Amino acid sequence: MAAVYKALSRLEPDEKNVDGVNGEKKEKGEKSEKKNRQKVLILSSRGVTHRHRHLINDLYALLPHSRKDPKLDTKTKLYQLNELADLYSCNNVLFFEARKGQDLYLWLAKAPNGPTAKLHLQNLHTMAELHFTGNCLRGSRPILSFDRSFDDVGQPHWRVLRELLTQTFGVPKSSRKMKPFVDHVMAFSLAQGRMWVRNYQIAEAEEKAKANGAHNDDEDEDLDDDGGVAVGTKAKQSRKKPAKDDTRVSLVEIGPRFVLTPIVMLESSFGGPVIYENKEFVSPNQVRAELRRARSGKFNRRVEGQVERKVKKGDLGLVTEGGRKQERDALDVRELFA
Repeated sequence: MAAVYKALSRLEPDEKNVDGVNGEKKEKGEKSEKKNRQKVLILSSRGVTHRHRHLINDLYALLPHSRKDPKLDTKTKLYQLNELADLYSCNNVLFFEARKGQDLYLWLAKAPNGPTAKLHLQNLHTMAELHFTGNCLRGSRPILSFDRSFDDVGQPHWRVLRELLTQTFGVPKSSRKMKPFVDHVMAFSLAQGRMWVRNYQIAEAEEKAKANGAHNDDEDEDLDDDGGVAVGTKAKQSRKKPAKDDTRVSLVEIGPRFVLTPIVMLESSFGGPVIYENKEFVSPNQVRAELRRARSGKFNRRVEGQVERKVKKGDLGLVTEGGRKQERDALDVRELFA
């Protein structure tokens, strides 16, 4: 590469404007075709489980323009990811943050200027778990399919998120590991305030069209007196249409599949002011706390019932030790013969 750069640097300005394919000079006002240069950095934090690791490997296999990096040691100084992205010449970051060994959060950022979206990843199923029959070529480019709800005017954060997903999961033509094939679809659908992600294979099957009717050669051909074919036979043969092959296109799921819930969106890359916050999001820690509180309520009610029964027996004088002592009657033997 250094030799090529030196050779091009020696050229005169007029020679640099010559097209290398046709040998024609480019005009000064003519703009060259803009290339889509996208590269994604994929990494995770400490504490990911084996299912989280398999999901990261599946996404790395689906994105030929991605680069995988070892785990990040910190969970607070996320601005260091901008330096890593600059080091590896990446302008998109997919950071998977694991919490308590069971919760997984996805940071989707556009380095180095932003924006950044934090999403909660749920209901994940990897390719190894699903065992679907769909398959696609490694390194092929996907078709990104977005739900119509992404264009909702009242919710502009979905449009920002769609642009982030397009630049992250859209494989550019200039990618080095890219194969010139389009054989799978990545679908992003919205339902109940969440985003459902699926991956499908584009399966094509050929079906031969059946002929309308079978005709024998003896019936179609009219013979004249000399034993030749009559003139009307050519018209019949011209009316016959050859059978054509119809291609039926279907979608077969490949995997992985998961659900994303937006939490917060920041203006810059891993920092800056908050431009969107999901008020309806409930932290999984709070959900687990409510479940523990409900289970502990049953135990507390059972203990309170035992204490109430013991006090009631003491009030009735049915307890030998403790409680209220029963008053002696005036006709009691112990009172009469005291």
